Amino acid sequence: MTVYAVGDIQGCLDCLERLLGEVHFSPGQDQLWAVGDLVNRGPRSLDTLRFCRRLGDSFRTVLGNHDLHLLSVAHGFRSPSHRDTLAPVLNAPDRKDLIEWLHHQPLFFRERGFGVVHAGIPPQWTSAEAVERSREVEYLLRGPRASTFLKHMYGNEPDQWRDDLEGPERWRLITNYFTRMRFCDRQGRLELHAKGSPEQPPAGFAPWFAHDNRKSAGDNIIFGHWASLEGNLRHPHLFPLDTGCVWGGRMRLMNLQTRHFSHARCAPGGRPA
Repeated sequence: MTVYAVGDIQGCLDCLERLLGEVHFSPGQDQLWAVGDLVNRGPRSLDTLRFCRRLGDSFRTVLGNHDLHLLSVAHGFRSPSHRDTLAPVLNAPDRKDLIEWLHHQPLFFRERGFGVVHAGIPPQWTSAEAVERSREVEYLLRGPRASTFLKHMYGNEPDQWRDDLEGPERWRLITNYFTRMRFCDRQGRLELHAKGSPEQPPAGFAPWFAHDNRKSAGDNIIFGHWASLEGNLRHPHLFPLDTGCVWGGRMRLMNLQTRHFSHARCAPGGRPA
């Protein structure tokens, strides 16, 4: 079995299908992992969800900020943005099944020597601790308190981890670390406004992966979310897969065994170029 990992899909199913065809991906024999943001901004969010769900055990994903946005909109806690392309999902006859399927996806998982996350892991957590924090939110999303979690999910505070955080504040910060983080300081204090180059961080902050006290520094981590990285991060244990397909960049696919990257060029809006 060959395992592949793909960057942010964001409804760009045509590009994904092209990439999988090029590597002769075979469901049932191979496995596809995704770093989240399966939906939104691209043209085929509904088809993407259906495609991934049909893959069954041949597919694994973590949740990204756009996937959580879909859940929040579907439950009535957030209004769609004018830039969203989620209407086909929200109006689909199988909407309930697709939304329920998303509810059962994690924020972080580890397997085959790799950790998979949408945005990153703050410097003060080990990968084992990240698994435990992810399970806290998974438990909420899969249970009767899912609506409570989604209702209180949005916000930038608190911005720094404390072990004694409880309730919505704890859940929100865990979610922001896993799905929104780019820059933070050495103590894990978040800066959630800057989205640009890692070489031009806001004063007092650095990319989450650049801190010399990062407890997960020796672990292999596959992540997305940061398109302006353009995949150009030379680090033996970090594998950035978001190369901006929906913005006219490329979709990136990684063979975990060989660590070889394949790419499909996309036109702006997520169609194949």
